[in-house]
Amino acid sequence: MEPVFFSSTFIIFGQLLLAVLLGMVLGTERSVIADKQAGTRTYALVALGSCLFSIISIQVTSGYLGLVSFDPMRVVAGIITGIGFLGAGIIIFKENTLQGLTTAAGLWVSAGVGVAVAYGMYAVAIFTTILTLIVFTVLWFVETKLDTFFDNRSHLRVIKNDKSKDT
Repeated sequence: MEPVFFSSTFIIFGQLLLAVLLGMVLGTERSVIADKQAGTRTYALVALGSCLFSIISIQVTSGYLGLVSFDPMRVVAGIITGIGFLGAGIIIFKENTLQGLTTAAGLWVSAGVGVAVAYGMYAVAIFTTILTLIVFTVLWFVETKLDTFFDNRSHLRVIKNDKSKDT
């Protein structure tokens, strides 16, 4: 009996999931530990979008090798640039807070979903949409809990430092 390998679609799902997980790790460090504005969801969505656009590029261009006069990724490059400008317009810096980063990153990922659908990568588009919804909802809850946890810890450190000064 020969070994059974995963289909390329499941490998792509794994790549997308890994991109989200690694983006989450980076974003959690930036938002919770380093106290930066761009957080878990933003980093997860940017990693997901980057992975999706790269996968689309690999899948689509391999089907058009040898056709010198046709480059399907030029259209995609234009979409990525255009969505970047839209995302920049969504991001607002008000007083000391930055708003709209996650929305802009989500918009960018949704552009990738649209490109995946256009190239017939339906399962990848659906899976990416599900991952994006998880990032928008579940990670918001996780990020809030982690912020609360680390805020409480930093408060305790300040109290300990104040007590040591009194003695």
